[in-house]
Amino acid sequence: MSAPAMVDIKAVHKSFGSLEVLRGIDLEVRAGEVTVVLGPSGSGKSTLLRTINHLEKVDSGSVSVDGTLVGYRRSGDKLYELREREILKQRTHIGFVFQNFNLFPHLTVLDNITEAPVSALRRPRKDVTATARALLERVGLVDKADAYPRQLSGGQQQRVAIARALALEPKLLLFDEPTSALDPELVGEVLDVIKDLAHQGTTMIVVTHEIGFAREVADTVVFMDDGRIVEQGPPAEVLDRPHHARTKSFLSKVL
Repeated sequence: MSAPAMVDIKAVHKSFGSLEVLRGIDLEVRAGEVTVVLGPSGSGKSTLLRTINHLEKVDSGSVSVDGTLVGYRRSGDKLYELREREILKQRTHIGFVFQNFNLFPHLTVLDNITEAPVSALRRPRKDVTATARALLERVGLVDKADAYPRQLSGGQQQRVAIARALALEPKLLLFDEPTSALDPELVGEVLDVIKDLAHQGTTMIVVTHEIGFAREVADTVVFMDDGRIVEQGPPAEVLDRPHHARTKSFLSKVL
C-alpha cells in the first residue's frame, strides 16, 4: 500500500493581472519523498511553491498538506479564506527555505533559529535553545551560534536558514532555488545538508537547477513550462529518457 499524499495540489490556477502563471496544476507528493521541480525561468515553479504555504493565494483549485486545506476552510461547495492567525499556524507545519536566506540581520544565528518556536509555538526558550544547538550541529555550524548573519558566508547562511526551518519540526520542507544565490564553490555544502535530510525521510519539494542533485536525491522529477506540468516521473525517466520535446530541449541546454 502506497504512502498517503502529504501534499495534494488539485487544479491550481494563479494569475497576476493578465499574466497566467499557473494553468491547472495537479501534483501529489507522498510522505517521506523528495520531489524536485525543474523548468525555465518564468515557468511558475516558485509561484507553485508559494501557493503550498499560502504566500500566494490560488485563484482556483486547492492545496492540502497532510489532509488539511491550506489557507481555506470548506463550507459546502465554497472555500473561505482563513484568518491570518490561522494561516500563520498552518505555516508552522510547512518549512520554507528561500534563495536569499531571509535571516534576521540583527539576531545571532542561535536567536534566528529560536525566534519562531518561542514566539509562534510558545515553547520554553530553554528547550528551544537545546534543540537549536542540536540543529546547528546537524548542519555543521555549532561553532557559529553567537555569530551574526553578516559574519557568515552565503553557504553558511543558507545552512542556518535550513536549521531555522527545521526548528518548527515541519511536516514538509519547501526549498526555492536554495543554491542560486551562492558562489559555485559553496553550493555543495548546502546540497549535502539537503541530501542528509532526504536520507532521513524528510518530505521535501525542491525547486532547483541542480540536475545532478535531482538525479541523486529525487523520488520524482517534475518539469514545468509555461505554468503547466509538462512531464513527471522518476529521475532516470525524466532526465535520461524524456518524452516531451520541451523537456528534451531544456535538458539539452543544462546537461
